[in-house]
Amino acid sequence: MRPLAVGLQLPEVERVVRWSELKDMARVAEQVGVDSVWVGDHLLFRDQGLPPRGPWEAWSVLAAVAAVTDRVHIGPLVASTSFHNPAMLAKKAATIDEISGGRLILGLGAGWNEPEYLAYGFPFDHRVDRFEEAFAIIRGLLREGSVDLVGRYYQVRDCVLIPRPARPGGPHIMVGTTGPRMLRLAAAHADAWNAWFTWFGNRPEGVAALRAKVDRACADVGRDPATLQRTVAVHVRLEGSEAARRGGPKERVQSLRGSPAELAASLRAFGAEGISHVQLVVDPITVGSIEWLGSTLDALDR
Repeated sequence: MRPLAVGLQLPEVERVVRWSELKDMARVAEQVGVDSVWVGDHLLFRDQGLPPRGPWEAWSVLAAVAAVTDRVHIGPLVASTSFHNPAMLAKKAATIDEISGGRLILGLGAGWNEPEYLAYGFPFDHRVDRFEEAFAIIRGLLREGSVDLVGRYYQVRDCVLIPRPARPGGPHIMVGTTGPRMLRLAAAHADAWNAWFTWFGNRPEGVAALRAKVDRACADVGRDPATLQRTVAVHVRLEGSEAARRGGPKERVQSLRGSPAELAASLRAFGAEGISHVQLVVDPITVGSIEWLGSTLDALDR
């Protein structure tokens, strides 16, 4: 049995990738044994020393990936609630859960990349306050089917989600954060917690400190920490590839490298630290590199 689930993030802004290649990547990932396929939910990057870059719209891509795959879980890594009316985001999530046959993992976060907020006209202030209200609406609609909430930032009156999601209770919800208020919200209401690779040095030994923070948040809200899944994104650079250029200098870390057996050993080490699911951010990200990852998955399964 595989010691932890292994996901793959599709390319975001490493280069411009057309739908035909994204489709091939998603299908090949499924064929080689990847457990999940993820899409970043961003609009625009403006990093010093790099030209402006932007990905395709995440929810459209997720719907398309849901339609051309059969087994892998899919999800945004992670969706910024402030880019969407929360009731509409719940509606999108329910629709993609239906298209996928119940394979959506709904990753949510408060957002962080100010240039895209300014460019697209979204407010950047009070992001955690806004997230808290949005999160209540989203989970209420997906899990209960209806919400009536008048908040400072969002108002929904007698809102009902019809049709209901493919699964009773809706898709699993994952929250990406290390902030204390966000961790408390995740501990109180989410099914899983997620950390980006820069937050823990991209190494299994960096997970312990974050795991302790998650455990404390669970204790604060009276939850058994064992019931909250721990997931992390991990950067992997294949031999001979150039340094990662996803998000500029702030995203540069010591990438995981090595043979399939060595990478499998690193993934097992994440599992030993209590991580149940990793999302691999691979450099370079091509159909060929995804095929190569199949050997790592084979080694992990042995």
